[in-house]
Amino acid sequence: MHPYRTHDCGALRAADIGTAARLSGWVHAKRDHGGLLFIDLRDHFGLTQCVVDRESEVFAASERVRVESVVTLTGAVVARAPGTANPKLPTGEIELRVAELSVQSASEVLPIQIAGEAEFPEDLRLRYRFLDLRREKMHRNIMLRTAVIASIRRRMIEAGFAEFTTPILTASSPEGARDFLVPARLHPGKFYALPQAPQQFKQLIMVAGFDRYFQIAPCFRDEASRADRSPGEFYQLDFEMSFVTQEDVFAAIEPVIAGVFSEFAAGRAVDPPPFPRIPYDTALAEFGTDKPDLRNPLRIRDVTEHFRGGGFSLFARIAGEGGVIRAIPAPGAGGRPRSFFDKLNEWAREEGAGGLGYILFAEDGAKGPIARNLEPARAEAIREASGLAAGDAVFFAAGKRGEVEKFAGSVRMRLGEELGLCERSTFRFCWITDFPMYERNEETGEIDFSHNPFSMPQGGLEVLETQDPLSIKAYQYDIVCNGVELSSGAIRNHRPDIMLRAFAIAGYPAEEVERRFGGMLNAFRYGAPPHGGSAPGIDRIVMLLAEEPNIREVILFPLNQRGEDLMMGAPAEVAPARLKELSIRLDMPPKADAG
Repeated sequence: MHPYRTHDCGALRAADIGTAARLSGWVHAKRDHGGLLFIDLRDHFGLTQCVVDRESEVFAASERVRVESVVTLTGAVVARAPGTANPKLPTGEIELRVAELSVQSASEVLPIQIAGEAEFPEDLRLRYRFLDLRREKMHRNIMLRTAVIASIRRRMIEAGFAEFTTPILTASSPEGARDFLVPARLHPGKFYALPQAPQQFKQLIMVAGFDRYFQIAPCFRDEASRADRSPGEFYQLDFEMSFVTQEDVFAAIEPVIAGVFSEFAAGRAVDPPPFPRIPYDTALAEFGTDKPDLRNPLRIRDVTEHFRGGGFSLFARIAGEGGVIRAIPAPGAGGRPRSFFDKLNEWAREEGAGGLGYILFAEDGAKGPIARNLEPARAEAIREASGLAAGDAVFFAAGKRGEVEKFAGSVRMRLGEELGLCERSTFRFCWITDFPMYERNEETGEIDFSHNPFSMPQGGLEVLETQDPLSIKAYQYDIVCNGVELSSGAIRNHRPDIMLRAFAIAGYPAEEVERRFGGMLNAFRYGAPPHGGSAPGIDRIVMLLAEEPNIREVILFPLNQRGEDLMMGAPAEVAPARLKELSIRLDMPPKADAG
């Protein structure tokens, strides 16, 4: 017999009754029923109930062993007593009657419990992550992640993509976040950067003549944490293709994304390809965000002109001063009590808005404070524009365009939830396209890239030389699922002349572009194919499939919100001798006054 196990803890069935077996695993739980001691033994594969008779030679040792100790149990497989079978367990018809017990590793008193569903502070969970990962939900999440990655890899290879790995030590690149820098010992005063993404390398792979590339790529960004973004590092399905249009990229990746979600949907609905294409400007106007959740059927409407010069003076003044008024439909809300509207008004004020005006539509016309001061024809036009009928209502957001779009988007989602309109158990995808190439930096007032700086402007060199930069669109796109951005991508700028001009508009002189991106720019001078790609986030895909609100719940060993590894003690101070070897002298910020 094998020294540790003849079966794993999820393997034994009724057909094994009458045979001898040896199991090894963790003591998940213990229950003393007088003359019998029950031990639930757990390993990676499952859980088996084991029973020790009080007359057994190992009963005393079984009583002493702590939960989460690692033990090996040997005995006979027997049927559970009538009426005690557990249909929720694959091993629920049998139990192991223990004759031998060997403690492989004794556990100390646990800082967090493994069995059950008790909640513990995040810092405690991260400090003892190796214990946290033993819990059923966390173990399931990590195995889901593994299966998703395997599925993605298989599907990409079947689609004709070749897997390559790109360097981890590279040069700094403006990807939109701070780099992690690595001192170069042999080159004092110089630093490598950990890649924020394999952007330049995957483009160089296309220049090198490989047609379709992918990798499950580690990316490193020194940025703040949030629910859908892990600080420090993350993984993405990075891919690139040669001689493709934007639609070719969509057609290649949509079956992979839809296939993976369908494989792990567990009964939930998944949008089939092709996914809807929504221009960036339309997304802001109709959803109030460039990450729309299509499970919500509500669409925002522009009703600025219906208020311009009208009797409702507040909105008329906003329209006359260059502001906008957005209508958010609320089908069926006309029959809600006054408290429903008061609650939403209070919520709007908490969000920083002045309030949330509305109109009720009844059989005999429009009702409410706004309707009393608005011409009936204008109210009727708003009803028609919003696609509403008697018994419905409409809410309004008014002010400066950017602020209004964001607030209207929040109202849309709030109404969708309050009115029970949002779909459940569904994955809805869309592409957001036609992003602006440039934006104005709010702090400096200068023109800056709004998205990926290596993207091809729509119209090429001609538009860069003839159009207002803020009017130029780029071949840039995001894929969004249920309001979560999975990926940004683009058709790349593969021509040096267009690239130099594009960077010049954003304030980068030619010599700086040559210095910072000379490797890729020089490669383009020797014949570069038109190419494009994208990089859906692995962590976010798994987060959606696992229905977890926080991305740390699907990452094996995540950092906390402050970018710290509480388990391994990182980041940590470095010995002075090591710093000297790296030609580094610390210039620490002054400590805050304790008083």
